[in-house]
Amino acid sequence: MPQDPTATSDVAVIGGGVIGLAIAWRAAQRGLSVCVLERGELGGGASHVAAGMLAPVTEADAGEQALLELGLRSARAWPAFAAALTDAGGADPGLRDSGALVVARDRDEAAALERELALRLELGLDVRRLLPSAARRLEPALAPTVRLALDVPGDHCADPRALALALALAARRASVTLRTGSAVRSVEHSGGHVTGAVLAGGEVVRAQRIVVAAGAWSGTIAGLPRIPLRPVKGQILRLRDPAGAGLLERIVRFEGGYLVPRGDGRYVLGATMEERGFDTTVTAGGLYELLRDAGELVPGVHELVVEEMAAGLRPATPDNAPLLGRATELAGLHWATGHHRNGILLAPVSAELVVDGLEGRGAGVPPAFAAARFAGVPA
Repeated sequence: MPQDPTATSDVAVIGGGVIGLAIAWRAAQRGLSVCVLERGELGGGASHVAAGMLAPVTEADAGEQALLELGLRSARAWPAFAAALTDAGGADPGLRDSGALVVARDRDEAAALERELALRLELGLDVRRLLPSAARRLEPALAPTVRLALDVPGDHCADPRALALALALAARRASVTLRTGSAVRSVEHSGGHVTGAVLAGGEVVRAQRIVVAAGAWSGTIAGLPRIPLRPVKGQILRLRDPAGAGLLERIVRFEGGYLVPRGDGRYVLGATMEERGFDTTVTAGGLYELLRDAGELVPGVHELVVEEMAAGLRPATPDNAPLLGRATELAGLHWATGHHRNGILLAPVSAELVVDGLEGRGAGVPPAFAAARFAGVPA
């Protein structure tokens, strides 16, 4: 690789969310000098409004075998990842091994849930069918009208805000330069190789390699190869039980949403799926539907205190799988975006694959997630 004597770091990571911070931390652990360029505050984008589910089993979909395998691999890596992160930065990322219940409200949803069960059993996943009475023994707060449930013991959760803080502390201790309020306008390159990132104010940050981890904004940066990436809006509510923890222990998922307990009396209720471009407004209709649907299954939700209403943008590709690793058109450029609903789950494995690519080691990014799969696809 040609060396740029003016480079200020080995790697510049564009984006200071969970994915960008995880890559920066792991790269610094390998001895690389790293600078993170974040347009707002660290962890302030999609990471800030994520629920934090580590749910490869409940997120499994027909035709997405490669994504399922990547999610299971990352879920297995999460306990060691969380422990190493706590040791490195001194902060807890909020990992909870709670398990999940997927519940149905009526006959149609129960029939759909039977099909979901059959698919997961065919894939060899750990899931079991529960009668309503059994589901209510596990979670007494469930409504007596629940028609059917699936028990998914291996799906867990982390707290994305705590995770972003832990990653920032660990990265800073590993000598990563963390720059907030540093929006990247364009990427410079010469002779087919990246040379630096140009900030909105005109400053050029020189680096040997650049990782684009800017979430939904990754495709808006000038000077980059065009990628088919779109924002998918999600609205959420953050709720609190004044009586403390106890309403729910497990994640409860239902048609159109989920309720994620933090273990301390706080809950995240989300999330809508809206194709509205870069709109992050919070709407009464979106929140009403979430509260209505959740309240039919867990009536106690209506007694919780609303702490926050928010909307974020998931970065989505046409096949809903992440875009990872080396760019095919520009040497020194690496992608780490397009994680859609699975950014928190895939943080450990994404960091591993991308940092291996930065060093030119490892088996490489699986073809299902490599940039080459979108060659010729209109952006």
